[in-house]
Order: sequence, then structure tokens, then C-alpha cells
Amino acid sequence: MRSLRYHVRTYVDFNLLHLSLTETPMTNFGFKMVMLCISALFTTLATSMTMAGTADADVEQVRVVKSANGSWTFHVTVRHPDTGWDDYSNGWDVVTDTGEVLKAREDDQFTRVLFHPHETEQPFTRSQSGLNIPDSVKTVTVRAHDLVDGFGGKEVLINLDTQSGPGYTISE
Repeated sequence: MRSLRYHVRTYVDFNLLHLSLTETPMTNFGFKMVMLCISALFTTLATSMTMAGTADADVEQVRVVKSANGSWTFHVTVRHPDTGWDDYSNGWDVVTDTGEVLKAREDDQFTRVLFHPHETEQPFTRSQSGLNIPDSVKTVTVRAHDLVDGFGGKEVLINLDTQSGPGYTISE
């Protein structure tokens, strides 16, 4: 049985991996495909590691009020380094433990849409009333979104059975 001799030359040119291999065309193709997949994996991992933690719309405090009719009002304080119309916090969500985003109006992009930058008002508090939370839901998470980086800043986890916790208070 003839031994296979591989001569692999690897170099990066404009983020492309070029390989040279001496054997049959099929072996050459298969080897190149495996190496290309490995290269893509490492590129994806490197990109995701450098991008991790870049979102900077932080929920600092949440005050929750349950009204007599059973609906909830959330008063959410957000901090984000708004720079103007190109980069600002454009909304926040109340998310159940099953991943459902609660909204007063079904067509809204977020639980509370923020329509303009707040460069000179940091942190700022905005409220959303009329949220209906099913009795089966025991915890919700409040998260903020910014126009450029999306979600990923500081979130507040709220236990609806506890009057207060880290970053929140509840009253009826």
C-alpha cells in the first residue's frame, strides 16, 4: 500500500485559507473542504469573542406596580451612552421565563419603544402600563436594546412573588 504524502502549505491572504496538497483530486478537494470548515469555525469564534459584551444599554432599576385590575406597570431606568440619532437606546422589553415578550400593543417592536435619543438625560426612566402577566409566570427579565449593538447589556431579573430584589421593587 502506497503511503500518502501530503505537502500542506497554509497561508492567509485576505482572510482566505489556501492549501496545497499532492494526491488525487478528490483527496485534495476533501482535505481543502475540511480545512476551510476549520478555518471558518476559528474565524467565527474569534469574531464572537471580540464582539461579546459590546452591547451597552443597561437596565439600572425597575419599579413594578400591580394595579387593582391585575395589569402591571413597569418603570424602567436605562443607562446608555446615547450619541444621537445614529446610536441610542431605542427600547426595552419585559420577557417571561418562557421567552415571551410582554407588550401592551402587539404590533410594537418592544415592550416600550423609545423614539428619540437621551444624550443629556442619563440615566432616564420610562414607563409602560397595561401589561398582562399570566398567573403562571413567576419571574420576568427586563432588558434594554440599543440601535447599534442590540440586547446584551445589564438585565434585571424580577421574582414577581418577592417585593424587592437586586435592581427592583414591586408594589400593589
